[in-house]
Amino acid sequence: MAGAEACTYTTDEALSRLGFGRFQAMLLVVLGTGWIAEAMEIMLQSFVGPSVKAEWRVSAEEEGLVTSVVFVGMLLGACAGGLGSDRFGRRLGFLFTTLVTGISGFLCAFSPNYASLITLRFVVGLGLGASHVLPTWFLESVAAETRGSWMAAFSSFFTLGTILEALLAWAVMPILGWRWLLGLSSLPCFILLIFSGLIPESPRYLCSRGRTSDAMLVLERIARINNRSLPPGILTSDLKRRVDHKIGASVTTLLLMPEDNHRIDDNTSSKSDGINEFRALWSHELIRSTLLLWLVYFSIFFAYYGIVLLVSEVSNGNRSCASVGPHLTQPKDSNLYINVLVTSFADLPNIMSQHWSWSSQFHRSDWKRNRSTHDYYIARELPLERSGVCDCIATLPCRSRMCLLPSRNQRSRHVLRFMTRS
Repeated sequence: MAGAEACTYTTDEALSRLGFGRFQAMLLVVLGTGWIAEAMEIMLQSFVGPSVKAEWRVSAEEEGLVTSVVFVGMLLGACAGGLGSDRFGRRLGFLFTTLVTGISGFLCAFSPNYASLITLRFVVGLGLGASHVLPTWFLESVAAETRGSWMAAFSSFFTLGTILEALLAWAVMPILGWRWLLGLSSLPCFILLIFSGLIPESPRYLCSRGRTSDAMLVLERIARINNRSLPPGILTSDLKRRVDHKIGASVTTLLLMPEDNHRIDDNTSSKSDGINEFRALWSHELIRSTLLLWLVYFSIFFAYYGIVLLVSEVSNGNRSCASVGPHLTQPKDSNLYINVLVTSFADLPNIMSQHWSWSSQFHRSDWKRNRSTHDYYIARELPLERSGVCDCIATLPCRSRMCLLPSRNQRSRHVLRFMTRS
């Protein structure tokens, strides 16, 4: 038995041997472009809402609905996208989020009336909700011991997208109007489709579905591109090394290895697996972590998107339907673009501190020390933001959501894995 184990290796062991090379760099850029597209579609709502209200003379409630339907769609898309990409693969999940977001986002530019715009923005939300497959696909192709630091690096693409959207809106809105902004903001999705053929299916996903031969082909391709060699032996699932220990598995183990459940009962569908995992979150062992993480994530995103999307109202507090044309043309409206840029640039020092803390041995120390140093580092950067410093202070804690990932609580990681399943 020991000799058999010595001649086998798992996908995580293979990826650790291959390291971070040209293949992972290509993956980072291509999939990172997807997060740029997501950020642009979300951030454009700060600019489109006021213009739609002025052109179609809708009420403030109807203006807010243009944004709200996107988040409703994201809620549904996240659930469907996670189950779908687990069952059909990361590639199909990627194609779903890219095609749905890109096509519906582009069609929004040709909306003849308010009702059609609301419908199309809801479809955009469905695509955006499934975009969590992008970081999942990337992280499944890097070594396990470096996933924390590379997730921090991956999150920088979202910040880049918000910055690009603010600059694009500043250039387009005063001259061409909101329809052009909607159309141009969908371009990254179509650019992403051009390069999608470069990326193979996740080897970890293939191995978890029992397709070890396909996973081996992907790993061999990664080895060639990175100019590295695979470990000696035969690729195997991690389950085969621990199958003797699966008897009497706990709820935590079931959450940790959902692919194992599939192998134990081949007749169990992915839908049933998802229901079982959801029920497990409410078990005695996990209910506390489940509620705490849901509360934290709700609070973070409620605060962040609430502040960012409120910038348009704060920046144009004195506007009225009678004094504003079909799109923003008054010089004073440049305050909106400046304020959005300030809140976006406030992300950069936060992301750098996250990457530094994960890349060094510092992340192995107590999490409270980590957070204290992180806050101190950010505080040193705040005086550099002369205008909009209040936006920076309000935004930074919300954009620190990635700091939740290095949780030292094993159960929390299991709950978090379910919440971001894809």
